[in-house]
Amino acid sequence: MNDEQAAPQEQPEQQAPVEQETMEAVELLGATEQPANTEEAEHAELKAVLEAVVYVLNEPMPAAQIAQALDRDPERVEALLRELAEETSRADRGIFIREVAGGYQMATKPEHHEVLRQFVRNLKQPLKLSQAALETLAVIAYKQPITLPEILEIRGVQGGGVLKTLIDRKLVTTAGRKAVIGKPMMYKTTKEFLTQFGLKDVSELPSLKEFEEIRRQSMAEDELTPAEPAQLPLDEAPEEPAGEPDAPPEVVPADEEPRNDG
Repeated sequence: MNDEQAAPQEQPEQQAPVEQETMEAVELLGATEQPANTEEAEHAELKAVLEAVVYVLNEPMPAAQIAQALDRDPERVEALLRELAEETSRADRGIFIREVAGGYQMATKPEHHEVLRQFVRNLKQPLKLSQAALETLAVIAYKQPITLPEILEIRGVQGGGVLKTLIDRKLVTTAGRKAVIGKPMMYKTTKEFLTQFGLKDVSELPSLKEFEEIRRQSMAEDELTPAEPAQLPLDEAPEEPAGEPDAPPEVVPADEEPRNDG
């Protein structure tokens, strides 16, 4: 009996070194995992910050400029923004981060535009552009840089007031003067134009056939939802009576069609 009782008493002394070695191994393993967890946390935090930054931007901003403002590595910021763009492009996301006009911006999904258009129409908000403004903008977009007389020649009506509206909305800007007699001012589209229409550059403009279809749809919407005069935007100035930047306005009687002087 004494021998049997002595055997169990020796076992704790033999297992103690093994248990101590196991604890030391766990502690060492935990120490090696700590830097990896820290790096992963920093990665997730910077990614979340970039998503918030893009959300509050009023216009697209290049990755290099975002990195400079945050004092972060430009290559890492660029990689994370592309990662966010890929993640938010999934079908279960309503908004996504896109690369547009040389920068990054948050926008709604194109496949949801029809639903959003119907939603906005039900809110009875004024149209963003009149038919005359849309036509003038199209002429400038496809023919830029272009002068006002050249725009009038293509459209066949006076358009100084509409051009002023497009400039006020930052869709069109000046592009110097043309080297001809009189040196008329030339006009071109802006970065805001690319942003509003979701284009990287003007080479992504739809073909003339596609634009004609867009124009017909816009006209159909105007007929379905006529706006009262009091609800029209204040900056949608009448087309004919408005002045022109390059020439004095032409006075046209109300019962006559505007005349094009080229």
